[in-house]
Amino acid sequence: MPTLKRLAMTLLIGVVAGLIVVVISVRMLENQLIYFPPRYPEGFSSPESHGLRVEEVWLTTKDKVRLNAWYLPNASARKVLLWFHGNAENIGHGLGHLKYYSLLGTNVLAVDYRGYGKSEGSPDEAGIYHDADAAYDYLVGVRHHRPEDIIVLGRSLGGAVAIDLASRRKCGGLIVESSFTTARDMARRMFRVPGLEYAAKSRFDSLAKIVRVRAPILIVHGSRDAVVPFFMGQQLFEAAREPESFFPIEGAGHNDIVEVGGERYLERLREFIGERIVRRASEG
Repeated sequence: MPTLKRLAMTLLIGVVAGLIVVVISVRMLENQLIYFPPRYPEGFSSPESHGLRVEEVWLTTKDKVRLNAWYLPNASARKVLLWFHGNAENIGHGLGHLKYYSLLGTNVLAVDYRGYGKSEGSPDEAGIYHDADAAYDYLVGVRHHRPEDIIVLGRSLGGAVAIDLASRRKCGGLIVESSFTTARDMARRMFRVPGLEYAAKSRFDSLAKIVRVRAPILIVHGSRDAVVPFFMGQQLFEAAREPESFFPIEGAGHNDIVEVGGERYLERLREFIGERIVRRASEG
């Protein structure tokens, strides 16, 4: 019996030691597993080739990281769309999206997170939240946009960034496209190793944060999204406070919302932004 007890204890110690090694390894490699930042010049082409005249601007975060961004001005518009792109993208890859959003008649600011495009630094969860704050502060402090005129739009990973920002800062509306509920839910889906999702530090708990958003919310998701499943978009919608709306795009996957949604999606965005005008007029 003593021998069996020693064997059991040895096995238990081995299992615990193995788990500790796994946790340490996951945390050491976490950012490399989560972020896939394309660096300049990858993805970059001339905005003029897309018919866009943008102003290149540089932002500085509160932890002193310099970020690259593009501002598309519209002198006749008060509203501004603050756009956060997806994980394996940069603002250069997003030129097609920016062309699409320019049809909304608003100003647009697109920012590269730290480590993406020309931006300095390396991405992590806390850091990209600082990046979102720097973009917001630039719009208010430098471009003199009122918080209620800022519409925050995030795609995929950018949706989590947008939700976090809108849960903490005043804005006129939040649009979440093809985004997930929590990082743990995504890890559970991707790795399918029981308990592994708890080893990572990153949370991206959009499901908890979206409850704290006080602005109108529009959730957009493709019905055939194989990366972030459709039900996650539904769960975000169900967790959100009113006024909220859900806009499914039939047949769209993760990366073709704009292409499949086309004019119908553009009109829904115009309607959503227009609702903000009615709300302000009724409140004012």
